[in-house]
Amino acid sequence: MSKQKVIIIGGGSAGLMAADRLCDDYEVAIYEKGKTVGRKFLVAGNGGFNLTNQATDENLINQYTPKKFLVNTLLENDSAKMRTWLEGLEIPTFVGTSGRVFPEKGIKPIHVLKKIKDRLLEKGVQFYFHSEFVAFDEKCKVIVRNEKETMTLEADYFVFALGGASWSVTGSDGKWTAAFEKMGIKIQPFQSSNCGLNINWKKEITDFHSGKPLKNIKVAIDDFEVKGEALITDYGLEGNAIYPIAPKVRNHLNKNKKPVLNIDLKPLNTKEQLLEKIKNKTPKTKIFAKALNLNSTEIALMKSFSDKDNFLEPPVFIDVVKHLRIPIQSLRPIEEAISTVGGIDLTEVNSNFSLKKYPKIFVVGEMLDWDAPTGGFLLQGCFSMAQLLIEN
Repeated sequence: MSKQKVIIIGGGSAGLMAADRLCDDYEVAIYEKGKTVGRKFLVAGNGGFNLTNQATDENLINQYTPKKFLVNTLLENDSAKMRTWLEGLEIPTFVGTSGRVFPEKGIKPIHVLKKIKDRLLEKGVQFYFHSEFVAFDEKCKVIVRNEKETMTLEADYFVFALGGASWSVTGSDGKWTAAFEKMGIKIQPFQSSNCGLNINWKKEITDFHSGKPLKNIKVAIDDFEVKGEALITDYGLEGNAIYPIAPKVRNHLNKNKKPVLNIDLKPLNTKEQLLEKIKNKTPKTKIFAKALNLNSTEIALMKSFSDKDNFLEPPVFIDVVKHLRIPIQSLRPIEEAISTVGGIDLTEVNSNFSLKKYPKIFVVGEMLDWDAPTGGFLLQGCFSMAQLLIEN
């Protein structure tokens, strides 16, 4: 008896993981509009190659929004299972800082991608490149176009893994939304996530401090806090302490509220400890800065966003060190964002990620309206989704 056929549209991380999950039980083919697979995986890997995160149970589930969307598959297919999967691909891993899981030293993104593709080829998965999804026909069949012709594809199941709308150079341009809307599928507008912040810097900051880091800081918005580093840019702030707060900023902006970033430049010290170091010092900026080991960039930021009239009063100075309030103008554009929210509304899919209106069509990855921070959680979400396809 011949196997049923599954066609996967999109050769990114989610599509490849879906193919690996399904190829033992189904005849699988991948249609990718580019000349190769995993382009965004390769680009993202160059910026810090973490594959998942060691977080499990509630610590893992709490990283995802909305929490209920992925809870079942995350519990069954957590980071431990993903690391086992990677070991099966001969990709040993280790846990780094903040729980991030990396491949062992010397293993680069291209090596991991080759391991995945080689195993898929060994298991008979077919790859069709330069084959772009165009639309659904009047009978809801899938139409793709390659360099020579436009084709209507036949399969028992289709899995769509076309990504979100960021980093369009890698193929994730979000143009697929029009075809799904025409099919009656509700689409939420794409918005930036895991991205930098636009800030209205004073000229002194852009002229003398752009490109400089803020190390060992704690940033907060509302009751959400993140420790890490930030980088000052001409337009605002980037960095691992900044990206996780993007959802909170986005929520403020969507409600027409003005978000304010609170930076603690000395998170390891209390106000009392810092005040003790300067209370008897001559009230001069250089003297206070030296006593607290504050560099010129930190002092420049403090002066830019504080009341100069009483800046050198020790309690006020310390309050600025611990609560440097910087107004945020907006998020960086979708094109620059590491990931996006938006896409197919979650009310449109069943628990196994099939479309309620078209149960033979499945959707995984960033095409769906969910969110997670960097640090391995985005790839983990794609992996967990792939494990739940078709059979449930």
